[in-house]
Amino acid sequence: MPQIKMRGVDLEKVCNASKELVDVLEKIVGCPREYFTIEWMPSTFICDGSIVPGDPFIEVAWFDRGQDVQDKVAREITRIVHEMGYSSVEVFFHVLQEKSYYENGERFA
Repeated sequence: MPQIKMRGVDLEKVCNASKELVDVLEKIVGCPREYFTIEWMPSTFICDGSIVPGDPFIEVAWFDRGQDVQDKVAREITRIVHEMGYSSVEVFFHVLQEKSYYENGERFA
């Protein structure tokens, strides 16, 4: 169920990297690839009244899998985004609570 949202990256680059990204993360996280979602979010960065280039921001929403797994996921996402041609990337995690997550109206846990 890891939900990966990408901002500040080119859509075509996200599409091209999506298979490798899920291949790698599937092994680290230990859940089936169909549980992953990747969402591309168009962004416009603004500074002092002008549109400026921005660095990629990658947000991961998921259930807690421990610091070691989170560190490995962050490193692999960073590596793949660097391979897309970006020199700087920020990855951040939102940890979801099972009791607050519903699927089709049913609480997950």
